[in-house]
Amino acid sequence: MPSMVELRAQTFQREVKGDLKQYYKAKLVEWRNGPNVVKLDRPTRLDRARELGYKAKPGIVVVRSVAKKGGFFVPRPRAGRRPKNMGVKLIKYNINAQTIAERKAAESFPGMEVLGSYFVGEDGKHKWYEVILVDPHNPSIKNDGELNWICNPAQKNRVYRGLTPAGRRSRGLRHKGVRDGFLKREAWKKKEYISQIRRL
Repeated sequence: MPSMVELRAQTFQREVKGDLKQYYKAKLVEWRNGPNVVKLDRPTRLDRARELGYKAKPGIVVVRSVAKKGGFFVPRPRAGRRPKNMGVKLIKYNINAQTIAERKAAESFPGMEVLGSYFVGEDGKHKWYEVILVDPHNPSIKNDGELNWICNPAQKNRVYRGLTPAGRRSRGLRHKGVRDGFLKREAWKKKEYISQIRRL
């Protein structure tokens, strides 16, 4: 007999890829029309939240945060010399969408630290993540042997320093033996190779 956590994990997979897609799409419409950062009573994916360290206790908050997909534009130079390699289109962020969602959640809840986040949905323009926030000043967190490491002053503003799992992945550190930025260089080489082929 599967547990409640396993049933929730199976339900999420059915919503994304299976026979419950209509409910998934209706949920995305509701999220799209709502605010960017929403505090939740309980995690949507309890199995994934527990893997990241979530506990149903005071001092821990779960919020749903949104991030836009894709890159962005910068204004074209209006005066002075025209740069030869002027970057206007196809400008990319140095961080992934998950880190952007974590930073939005951290800005909405100052004084709390980001423990981690996980994917809950996406449409053509947005990605939604549920972010687990921890209050390092709460006595229940200070007395918890598994979570009191986040009370260390060295963990302050960890989401802005790339110390969360999503931040480490954007820095290329999620795989053992991979140097900082290695994956970014590989992506840049691949892009340059494709552009050279298109010129031929």
